[in-house]
Amino acid sequence: MDIQKVKEELASLRKTIRYHNNRYYNEDAPEISDYEYDQLMLHLRAIEKSYPELITKTSPTQMVGGTAQRTAGVLVKHDVPMLSLQDVFSKGEIFAFVQELQGELDHPEFVVEEKIDGLSMALRYEDGVLVRAITRGDGIVQGEDVTENAKVICDVQKTLKDKPAYFEIRGEVYMERAVFDAVNERQAFLGLRPFANPRNCAAGTLRQLDSRITKERKLSFFVFNLQSVRGMKFRTHTDAYAFMKKQGIKVIHDYKVCHTAEEVWQAIEAIGENRGNLAYDIDGAVVKLNNLHDREKLGATSKVPRWAIAYKYPPEEKETVLRAIELSVGRTGRITPTAVFDPIRLCGTNVERATLHNQDFIDSMDVRIGDTIRVYKSGEIIPKIKEVVREKRPADAKPFAIGTHCPVCGAPAVREADTADIRCQNPSCPAQIENHLLNFVSRDAMDIKGLGESTIHALIADGKLATIADLYALHDAREELIEKGLIGKAKNTDKVLAAIEASKENEPQQLLAGFGIAGIGRSAARELMRHFGSIDRLREADEEEIRSVRDIGEVSAKAIVAFFADEKTQDMIAKLRAANVRFAEKKRAPGDMVLEGKTFVITGTLPTMGRRECAALIEAHGGRVASAVSKKTDYLIAGEEAGSKLKKAQELGIQVLNETGLRTMISVQE
Repeated sequence: MDIQKVKEELASLRKTIRYHNNRYYNEDAPEISDYEYDQLMLHLRAIEKSYPELITKTSPTQMVGGTAQRTAGVLVKHDVPMLSLQDVFSKGEIFAFVQELQGELDHPEFVVEEKIDGLSMALRYEDGVLVRAITRGDGIVQGEDVTENAKVICDVQKTLKDKPAYFEIRGEVYMERAVFDAVNERQAFLGLRPFANPRNCAAGTLRQLDSRITKERKLSFFVFNLQSVRGMKFRTHTDAYAFMKKQGIKVIHDYKVCHTAEEVWQAIEAIGENRGNLAYDIDGAVVKLNNLHDREKLGATSKVPRWAIAYKYPPEEKETVLRAIELSVGRTGRITPTAVFDPIRLCGTNVERATLHNQDFIDSMDVRIGDTIRVYKSGEIIPKIKEVVREKRPADAKPFAIGTHCPVCGAPAVREADTADIRCQNPSCPAQIENHLLNFVSRDAMDIKGLGESTIHALIADGKLATIADLYALHDAREELIEKGLIGKAKNTDKVLAAIEASKENEPQQLLAGFGIAGIGRSAARELMRHFGSIDRLREADEEEIRSVRDIGEVSAKAIVAFFADEKTQDMIAKLRAANVRFAEKKRAPGDMVLEGKTFVITGTLPTMGRRECAALIEAHGGRVASAVSKKTDYLIAGEEAGSKLKKAQELGIQVLNETGLRTMISVQE
C-alpha cells in the first residue's frame, strides 16, 4: 500500500477511536458495542505492527486509555486505622466471643454480615462531597489515593443529600462473577493474560493509572462501616446504615441483628448456606457490636478491634463427575495423572482439572472414571479431590492403572524403588525434551520471550531442537524457519532469534536453573552461584562442598554431581560454551551489594512493583529473598493487604518497610 494512504487511514482510524473513547468515557453515551470498538483497536494495532515507524505517542494504542490518574500510588495518612479482623473457624469460638462481650457489656446487640472477598476502601466526604478515596495500605498509617478511580464506580456516591461536616465510611471494592467472566473473555479476545480470580482483578483495576479502564470493568462497592463523623451522631451501626441508605449509599445487604450466641450462629449458617446463590464471592461472615459507644469502650489491640471478629467458612466443595484421567510426562520422565471432570465453580473460578499425583494416590482413594467426586480448593487456590461418593459409582466403573509404558513415546515406564513415581525410561522422549526446553526458556530460568509451548513443540517435531544447546544454533536455520513458519513470519522469527541471542548474557544462576537439575530451582541456583561464582566452579565441586551451600541438601548435591558427570551434559556444556553463553558472574562494584547479608520477605501488593520485580531489585543489590518470615528474616517488605506475614513479623520484632522504604534504604546506602 502507498505510504501516504497508510498515513491517511491511520489518521482516520485514530480520530474515530478517540471519538468513541470520548462518547464512552466522558459523555457516558457510547454509540458502538464493545466488540465493534475492539475491532477498531485490533485493526489499528495491525496497521501499526506492519508500519512501526508510523506509531505516534498520541496514538490510542500508546495510551492506557484516558487522562492518567495523577493520584495513583500517592500515599495518604489514615484518619482512622483500617484494621483487619481476628479470624475464627468454629462455633465454639463464636460462642466464646459473644459470651465474653455479654460479660463485659449490658445486653449487647450483634450484627452479622457477609464478608465480601474484595479490597478495602475508605471514602471521605466533606460537607456532603466526596473528596478522597483511600485503600487500606498498611492499615495503620497510610493507604493509596484512588479517588479518581473510585468516582467511576457506580456504587460510589459522589455527593450526599444531607451534608455532615465530615463523614468517613469504609467498604469493600469487589467484582461480580458475571462481570469477571466478561473481563476475562475480553482479555482472551485481545490476546492478554486472564485474571486469576475476581478479587485480584478488582484490586488491580482499582489501582489502574487510567480511571476509564476502572469504569470499563464495572467494579462494585459495598459499605460495611462508619469510620468517623462530625456534625451528627449515631447510636448504633444499624442507625448509621439507615442514614447511609437515605443518602443513596450501598451498604451490605441482608444483615441480621442478633442478641444471643445461638442467634449469631444461625445467622452465620444462613449466610453460608446462601453463598452459592450470591452474584459475588464471600470469604466469611463478620460479627460486630451494634452499639457504637460500646465499640469505643472496648477499643482495639494493636492489630484488631476487640468488638468484631470474622468467621471463616470451611473450604467450599462441590460434587462433579470424573470424565477422564489424562497422563502427562514431565521433563524428568515422571508420569503424572490428572483428573478431568465436569466444570464446577469454586472460590470464584471455573475448575475442571485436578492432579491425582501418582498411582498410590489413585489406589488409596480408589477413584475411577465415571465416579462422582467432591472437589475443593486448597487454600482457596489449588483444586483437590477430597473423596469419592461411592454410593453414586456406576456399576461398570473399573480401577485405573497408569500402566507400564509411556503415554507419549510408548517406551517402558518403570516405578522407581522406594518412591511412588513412575518414569518413562526413554531420555529422548519428546515430552521430556519439550518440558525441559519449556523450563529453560521460562521466566524462572533464561526468560526467553516468544518461545511458547506450541513453538517449542513445532521446533521439536521438525527436528530443530533436541537439547537446550540447539536453541543457540537456530539462527543458522533462519531462512528455513521463516519458510516453514515454525516461529512465525520474518519479523517474529527475528524477534525470537534476537531474544535467544540476548539470553547469552543472562546471569549464570538463570542458566543453572534452566538446566532442570532435580531440586535446583531459581532460589537454589542463586545460592549456588553466590557461593561458586561460575558454572565451571560448580562442575568441579564435590558433594561435600556443594552441601555446604545454604539450603542445599544431600539429595540436591548428589543430583548436581550426577548431572555434570553425564556425558550428554558435558556435550551440551561444550556447545553452550562455543555459543558464548555466559558461565560466570560479572564482578560487582561494592555499591551494588548494599543489601548483602540481609534476608527479606515480601508480602502484600506493592504500589509500583510486582513481587518478582521487588525480589529482583533486592537480589541485584546482594540481598536474599525468602518465602516465609522467621527469626532469620531481617526485613519484611509489606504492601497492601499484607496478611499473616505482617502479623508474624510484628510478633518477632522484625523491621517492616514499604516499597518507598526499600528504595530509600538502597539509595542511602549506595
